[in-house]
Amino acid sequence: MIGFHSDNGSEYINKRVAELLEKLRIEFTKSRSRHSNDNAPAESKTGAVVRKYYGYSHIPQRWAPLINDFNQQYLNPYLNFHRPCFFPETRTDAKGKQRKIYRYENMMTPYDKLRSLPGASGYLKPGLSFEILDRLAYQISDNQAADQLQKARQTLFKTIHGRTLKTG
Repeated sequence: MIGFHSDNGSEYINKRVAELLEKLRIEFTKSRSRHSNDNAPAESKTGAVVRKYYGYSHIPQRWAPLINDFNQQYLNPYLNFHRPCFFPETRTDAKGKQRKIYRYENMMTPYDKLRSLPGASGYLKPGLSFEILDRLAYQISDNQAADQLQKARQTLFKTIHGRTLKTG
């Protein structure tokens, strides 16, 4: 990790975090007060992923190991290998203004996008190859991955809250 960006909340900015980041020589930046666009990437992920799969209710900390297992086994593989995303194309008009255009031709999974980058294998961790990742990505279909995710989510929330949630 080379950088850590957070909002101004006291849950992120405290002496212990600052000491750890300094010890590891990690650059620390924070959002400006009342500038909501500073955290646009984090807030969009919160809306598109976190709230969709975990909802708005509080989940007590004692369930963190279950949440982490769910993320590693189901959510992260689904998001990276099976959930399509739009990737924008930047076009500049005659006046020099840049516009982002989202075309269906540019819709792909994050894994497919990584593979499409020039020199993509250079971004992989040592010992990891696209052959290994292909086995993970293509061992089940996108629909099977979504079904597994929803079933695991139902089980998770039945454990946490003692009730089932509507899928979706």
